Amino acid sequence: MSLSRATKVLVIGYVWPEPRSSAASGHVMQILETFLKQGWDITFASPAGAGEHKADLSALGIRECAIELNNSSFDTFVSELAPDIVLFDQFMMEEQFGWRVEKHCPQALRVLETSDLQSLRHARHQRLKERLKASDDLNDFTSLFAPDLPQEFALMAGTDLAKREIAALLRCDLNLMISPVEIALLVEQFKLPPSVLHWCPLMPDLPTQPFVPFEDRAHFLSIGNFRHAPNWDAVLWMKTTLWPLIRQQLPGAQLHIYGAYTPPKATALHNPAQGFHVMNWAEDALQVMSAARICLAPLRFGAGIKGKIVDAMLCGTPTVTTPIGAEGMSGAMPWPGAMGETAEDLAAAAVRLYQDKAQWTQAQEAGTALLAAHYRQAVHGPALIERLHTAHNNLEQLRQQNFIGAMLRHHQHKSTQYMSQWIEEKNKSPH
Repeated sequence: MSLSRATKVLVIGYVWPEPRSSAASGHVMQILETFLKQGWDITFASPAGAGEHKADLSALGIRECAIELNNSSFDTFVSELAPDIVLFDQFMMEEQFGWRVEKHCPQALRVLETSDLQSLRHARHQRLKERLKASDDLNDFTSLFAPDLPQEFALMAGTDLAKREIAALLRCDLNLMISPVEIALLVEQFKLPPSVLHWCPLMPDLPTQPFVPFEDRAHFLSIGNFRHAPNWDAVLWMKTTLWPLIRQQLPGAQLHIYGAYTPPKATALHNPAQGFHVMNWAEDALQVMSAARICLAPLRFGAGIKGKIVDAMLCGTPTVTTPIGAEGMSGAMPWPGAMGETAEDLAAAAVRLYQDKAQWTQAQEAGTALLAAHYRQAVHGPALIERLHTAHNNLEQLRQQNFIGAMLRHHQHKSTQYMSQWIEEKNKSPH
């Protein structure tokens, strides 16, 4: 059966979407909105508790269902729903619920929304930790930004997380990848078939109003969910090294740091005398971004593409970042700001952009061009729907071509089946 307005979609979320708290949730919402435009019947289910900034999915016409881990009630739920498409939000949800979907809805198209490659982010975090142990130099982190794809593969391949994540990708019929660099890593190094990967970057609504002009802006801004480890690490690097270098050159400079779920360890860094302001959560991220002159995103590790940088481009705010922050975002196009691999280079670039209107305006124009070239919902939304149609209509052939994925699904199903039988028999035993 082809996909139609009667198509049923089940989304199994790692968390309930909070689009104003994280780019990952924003991407999920963009995908849901793309499905809604098709008139599809959508159910969103999650084992997580609702966060304080949860989106109201029911107001959009999306059913919300709480589910539990390791609970057979999900079997009845998914059997009765009989979805045509099941979208797993992050690979852990495929691990937990994929075998139950395989058992009760084997003909459902299985799609994984990755947000980023978590095993890549984790491996890079470990590399940073080792670098910090090996040297007390907090300026030069060039070694973190140099590795090519074979080196990244070598860093990841032996980890438990990579084996779990790659297995989940292979068990799915289609994987939505946000970064072209990660697609290249998966195809060239991990040898995944291109037929199971689809480039689906952030898809924001492009700006229609004029940007706040250079003269009406002030201060530096950094933004990001504090629960996301790369963001917290960037705050620490700014506090210890980067921000003091900027203040040496701009004594009156102010840095405003926004982020959801601000922990006490972050608020403890608040120091107005140093121009270092920890502002907690921003009710309207685009509003505070539009008021800032420069976005600082000094990421020493991470993966995927960065929602804060897309937001900066939407607001016409140049970004100063590292090669990790810029990875996979601009291709051969000019960067909408500046990049650096040392704290000294980042500080110098930030000061130049802050003071030079001509250079600042050029960076702003580069951001507008980049948004139009790479992040248009009008392009990527229809491309996603077309790819889902193609995959659904050729599902049998797609699965035959992905024998390793079929083998992994088989063994996952069998192992969980045997485990369930063992638990059931053990519970029946009087001993």
